[in-house]
Amino acid sequence: MTVPAWIAAACCGIGLAQALVAARLVTRFARRPRGEPASRPPVTILKPLHGDEPLLEQALATACRQDYPRWQVVFGVQDAGDPAAAVVERLRTRFPDCDIALVIDPALHGENRKVGNLINMLPAARHDVLVIADSDVHVRPDYLDRLMAALEQPGVGLVTTIYAGLPSSRRLPALLGATQITHGFLPGAVLARALGRQDSLGATMCLRRQDLARCGGFRALVDHLADDAVLGHRVAALGQTVALAGTVPLTTVPEDTMRALFRHELRWARTIRALEPGGFAASVLQYPLAWALLAVALAGGAAWAVGVFALAWIIRAVAASMIDRALAPQWNGEAPAVPAFRCPAWLLPARDLLSVAVMLASYGGRRVDWRGYGLLADTPQPPGAADVTFRSIEEFNAQ
Repeated sequence: MTVPAWIAAACCGIGLAQALVAARLVTRFARRPRGEPASRPPVTILKPLHGDEPLLEQALATACRQDYPRWQVVFGVQDAGDPAAAVVERLRTRFPDCDIALVIDPALHGENRKVGNLINMLPAARHDVLVIADSDVHVRPDYLDRLMAALEQPGVGLVTTIYAGLPSSRRLPALLGATQITHGFLPGAVLARALGRQDSLGATMCLRRQDLARCGGFRALVDHLADDAVLGHRVAALGQTVALAGTVPLTTVPEDTMRALFRHELRWARTIRALEPGGFAASVLQYPLAWALLAVALAGGAAWAVGVFALAWIIRAVAASMIDRALAPQWNGEAPAVPAFRCPAWLLPARDLLSVAVMLASYGGRRVDWRGYGLLADTPQPPGAADVTFRSIEEFNAQ
């Protein structure tokens, strides 16, 4: 088993090199000068809601606490009894000077309930610059300034952001989920952009109303699973670029059980696999500690393989620490209740093994679960067309 063990060790080396390069790029991104926008047009933030969740009020409050001259926040629910509506009413009391609207409309429009909610909310938007932001996103007071500085650059049609994971507690599932976002997804997204990709990341999407209309509006996205990717491709089809804003929001990781975390990450994995099957398969190289453990197993616990694993663990921890040190200053004075930039190095081997397990499970079917609704991810034709669509389980079974 010597040759397979050395192959696994080589794959580990590739993953470590990628981790260090990505960490360096994150550091460069964090040190990039943050220019002020030349103009500050009125903005509407659209926040579709569905149910209560950990840190929801804390996250939504950051949208109401912007250092910006004129902005509106439109929240939307599809059920008057949704507990998120009560959170919005509390925000109205806390922020009486903030322009807050709440839209309650049960119309679905299509399988993607988030986009259906946005369709219902759009008539309440009073401004021509729109920011679509997930309910679990925590932002700094200069969030809108950073978005406007990027949007006003020549040729930019859509602005998005990378984001880090904010564990809702110190429980193991939340820590594992936050580590995947902050030390897996985030550096991977920065590396992908350095390689020329212009992915639209759904946690934040900012564009002008006229460009949204030229893309077909929200109705063009309502039957798509990866609505963010579809919107990014449609903006690119207009001859415009997708820019990355100089800010790093935090996104809540609410899972308190391993089962819930696995189900959530499986949805991500199956969506990405349907969109980019080749890239998704190649991404297994970004888990060096899993490869190092495989080398140990294939080498029968040989000393050299154990040494590779130990060295890989140290290098992986160094890369994660570089990311933490680079990004933490962006939240100085705005520190959340639970540290977002503090990688639990002792969890890194378990995190890599869990990521590989999620990847393998993603090939076992196409079902994804979104907030209690079972749906199927249809593979786009041709592959890579960024048009993975939703189909309900009932629709699939009826065929």
